Amino acid sequence: MTSPVVVLIGPPGAGKSTVGALLAERLGVGYRDTDADVVATAGRPIADIFIDQGEAHFRGLEREAVRTALDEHPGVLALGGGAILDEGTRTLLTGLPVIFLDVELADAVKRVGLDAPRPLLAVNPRKQWRELMERRRPLYTEVARAVIPTAERTPAQVAEAILDALELRPAAGGAPQAAHREENA
Repeated sequence: MTSPVVVLIGPPGAGKSTVGALLAERLGVGYRDTDADVVATAGRPIADIFIDQGEAHFRGLEREAVRTALDEHPGVLALGGGAILDEGTRTLLTGLPVIFLDVELADAVKRVGLDAPRPLLAVNPRKQWRELMERRRPLYTEVARAVIPTAERTPAQVAEAILDALELRPAAGGAPQAAHREENA
């Protein structure tokens, strides 16, 4: 069993995919997104799964995708925004280097766009996003080792903040390692 070096969580529009790919590149590791895993397994877009089989079916696929990725992936892992709703998933995240990318509504709307296929944001997206965050914020913070605000930061700055929060630096060979701080006496 291998654990990810970083697990990114947060709502739609937080920048998990963009920051995750950049972070993986800096650390010299692979990047994986559990939403992409669900799409690959189901052979159809998430929006279609929601419409045709319902949210409960999607959450079951998501739960399995997260469990598999946590067991197999040693790099940077981004979870779908609602993955933390599952109590079992939150338990699996205990002790892992989980980062909550905290995004403000205005930034999320710009990044996600109002026409993107996001089933939970289909009607009145701004209101739905606010309500979604009211329910999810306590769960995100419960499992996160660090909360990284994304407001007024570029993806590169967010990635750097994550590296600092987890005290990670690329090793000479590209594998990440914890930074060692020398104390001056």
